[in-house]
Amino acid sequence: MSNIWSVQDLQAFETEIAESFNRGEIRAPVHLSDGNELSLIEIFKEVKPIDWVFCSWRSHYQCLLKGVPPEELTHEIMAGRSISLGFPEYRIFSSAIVGGHIPIAVGASKAEKLKRSGAHVWCFIGDMTSETGVAQSAIRYAENHDLPITFIIEDNEISVLTDTRQVWASETLRFEERSSSKVKSFKYKSKYPHAGAGKRIQF
Repeated sequence: MSNIWSVQDLQAFETEIAESFNRGEIRAPVHLSDGNELSLIEIFKEVKPIDWVFCSWRSHYQCLLKGVPPEELTHEIMAGRSISLGFPEYRIFSSAIVGGHIPIAVGASKAEKLKRSGAHVWCFIGDMTSETGVAQSAIRYAENHDLPITFIIEDNEISVLTDTRQVWASETLRFEERSSSKVKSFKYKSKYPHAGAGKRIQF
């Protein structure tokens, strides 16, 4: 599904959104991506049109790679819905609540298994979210029931401005200590701050 989007195309989209935000044209929070383009493009080579994708507040790239037209996505972002994007016709949803999308993703995967639809669920979470109870419970439930779901941990090594591994006083996180057939991960570094584009105070 991702073949129409190159690294440069994705970066150009986020650059345009960043510039709009810094000009004050987007009057709501935005969370921008950078540095994770190649990893996402590779993952989305496995994502089928019938599959579900669930994300957190940083989901612009996932929406584009899932097939949401850039004009439609831009309209939603400009309208202030960057951190809670939902496009049911493309089977992609995001949530601004930490871990809020995880139980929904698990429920969707169980429904698809019961229907024997062949659809898979892809649930994107950050490294700090992966340590939460809701994530750990969801992964265990998915393993024990062999649900058609993959949790993708996007590890930028920070939670807002805090080093994730320092928070837990550990050099490794749970997903690094215990392998799972339901979990994939990748590391990346972004040029953007946690929220906004670095030039305009947001909240």
